[in-house]
Amino acid sequence: MADIKDLGYLSILDTSNDEAIDMLRQVRLRRRTQKNKVTKTTKPKKAELVITPSLASQLLKLLDPEGGE
Repeated sequence: MADIKDLGYLSILDTSNDEAIDMLRQVRLRRRTQKNKVTKTTKPKKAELVITPSLASQLLKLLDPEGGE
């Protein structure tokens, strides 16, 4: 039957202080790194509407068909 000792991992208790600190540092670094990169999708920009004087006058006529009288 398999035992935990069969996994081949060294115990922190069996290592020196420097080796144990290095092992813990490596575990922390592995947890902090992202495995999947998140990409943002950008929406296409809408075309900007340029209001010319002739367009402005047409819009005013549409809003006030009586001509302000």
